[in-house]
Formats: sequence, C-alpha cells, structure tokens
Amino acid sequence: MSEISGQTSASALVEVFSGDSTLSPQDVYTFLAQNPDFFIRYPELLEKLKIPHAQKGSISLVEIQSEQLRKKVRQLNLKLSQLVSIAKQNEKIYRVYTDLNVQLLRCESVAEVQFTLEDVLQERLQLSSAVIKSFKGPHAIPELQKRLFTEKRFKSSSFFFGRLSQHERQLLFAESSAESVALILLGDQEDLGILGISSSDASHFTPDMDTLLLQQLQQVLNIILPEMMGY
Repeated sequence: MSEISGQTSASALVEVFSGDSTLSPQDVYTFLAQNPDFFIRYPELLEKLKIPHAQKGSISLVEIQSEQLRKKVRQLNLKLSQLVSIAKQNEKIYRVYTDLNVQLLRCESVAEVQFTLEDVLQERLQLSSAVIKSFKGPHAIPELQKRLFTEKRFKSSSFFFGRLSQHERQLLFAESSAESVALILLGDQEDLGILGISSSDASHFTPDMDTLLLQQLQQVLNIILPEMMGY
C-alpha cells in the first residue's frame, strides 16, 4: 500500500483529489484518520482542494463542512421543535386528566360519572367515546362477554391498549368509532366493570403506552364507584 508522509503529504492530497495520484482512497482515509491535525498544519490546503458537487460543480472542503454544519443545525432545530411540541402536548393531557379526576370526585351518581368522562375526554382530547360497562346490576354486561374481555384482554394487566375485533368493538362501543382503544378494569378486586375509551385514530392507543395518568383515573373511579353501584 502506498503511504503519505513528510513534506509531500499536502501535495499528495492535492494530487489525489485532482485524480493524478497513484494513492488509493483508502491510503488517504487511513492517513487523515491517523493525523486529525493535518488541516491545522496545512490550512491553505482546505481552499485548494475541490470536491465534485452535484448541484454546485466543485466546492472546497470548507464549503462542504459549512454545508454539513448547517444541515446538522437544521436537524437539531427540527428535533428541538418536535420535543417542545411533545412537551406541550403532554402538559395539556396531564392538565386534562387532573381536571377530570377533580370533577369525578364531585360526582354523585354513575350517570354523572359517565357524563363527565364523555364531556372531558371527547371534548378536550377529541376522543371518540368513553363508556363504563359494569359487571353487576341491571345494566351489567352478560357473563359470557365479561369472560371474553377479562380472559382475552386482561391476562397480565388491568390495562389493554390497541385494537379490538369488530365483535368486541360492537359490544363495548356500539356505533362509535373505535379504531384503537384503551380498556381499564375497575374495582380493587377488578370486579366493578370496564372503562373503555376509544379513538378514531388507529395509532392513538398502542401497547407500549405509559399508564401513569390512566392509573390515577382508575384509582379515582375505584374510590367513587363502589358506593354509587351499591357495593
């Protein structure tokens, strides 16, 4: 393999970029990797070297570095804007759930709870529907349907996020849009019922979602619903 060394290194690089050198690209790559201060010792070379460019013809290494730096800055600014947007959205969602929990604690009946859930989640978070399906009482879902959900969707957790079959969507949400859903088992013994929240966006509720805010909602409902349901 040829080598770049000593006083001929700068001129050798010029020859490589002009296409007149017997050095291979790997020779140049290896040399520059081993000599990171090369262009500090030969700053005039930065302006002499010309690199083919699809849009601009030939440009210097300095121009390439500047262009790459500007591109990185644009990418970082875009990522920063995305992070700020996500942070604002998360703050909005947190405030909505905080307000919702306070309103629920003031409810005096299951009907009020249902109305509050619908009002807040549908109006402020643009979700499709929110329903409570109880396991006991005159409006309880049939035992077969209860077993269908608890055995299929709550095997290892009291939360389910994702998509349901058409039959399951119909049982819980009737004609409301439910492309993706969040299901929450209610009751300290998971014996009160199911809270179902649906979205028309198939990607809104996903299995990897964080459960912190919904856990708080679950806890509030576990406190207020038993007495309302006559337990």
